[in-house]
Amino acid sequence: MVRLEQYTTSVDTVVSRMRALDEAWPEHDGVAVFNRVYLAVTEEVDRRVDAGDFPDRRAASTLDVRFAERYLSVAEEGPRPACWRPLFQFRRHPGVRPVQFALAGINAHIGHDLALAVVDTCHTLGCEPGDLEDEFDRVGIVLLSLEERIREDLMPGPDLLQVADPLTHLLGAWSLERAREAAWSAGRALWALRELPDLTDEFAGRLDAVAGFASRILLTPLPG
Repeated sequence: MVRLEQYTTSVDTVVSRMRALDEAWPEHDGVAVFNRVYLAVTEEVDRRVDAGDFPDRRAASTLDVRFAERYLSVAEEGPRPACWRPLFQFRRHPGVRPVQFALAGINAHIGHDLALAVVDTCHTLGCEPGDLEDEFDRVGIVLLSLEERIREDLMPGPDLLQVADPLTHLLGAWSLERAREAAWSAGRALWALRELPDLTDEFAGRLDAVAGFASRILLTPLPG
């Protein structure tokens, strides 16, 4: 489990890095689709932090940055955990639709990276996971609102056949809210195990594998 507690940067810096990736990748590249979604999330969190919507601005910004750095370390040609490999492997597959790319990236980031980001933030701030719960929940509200927009913008238009579309059934099996709840529990468990490095690494490895399996299912190529 890579630890980033000594890493320091700002929300503006991670936003700039995401924008650079957006400019570098083709519009229809699957990772670029997720990057645009995540850039919108990060910009919205930054706006709400500046507006005073978070009780603890420093904690909210630190969690946001630690979370983003987990993705950026992969996107900028760093080592790719199992949870991210399906998205990068299928990023140009013609049978995978844009909404699948977006949700597979969200699944990898929340299903694996978010729990580790909670631990990173606790190390950075010298706090306990419970001290971050308000910030964690408020970021979750932003994610949930944007998930609705993602589905509206990237799903095919409604028609009489959409109920029978395999995409409808595939995406209906995944829930952002459940993924966030699981990430919070996993983050608390990892923090409790922090003095047991072997168990910590094993637990993080299981999170990685499970998230990777779910992402691969979300990226199932579909007809049409």
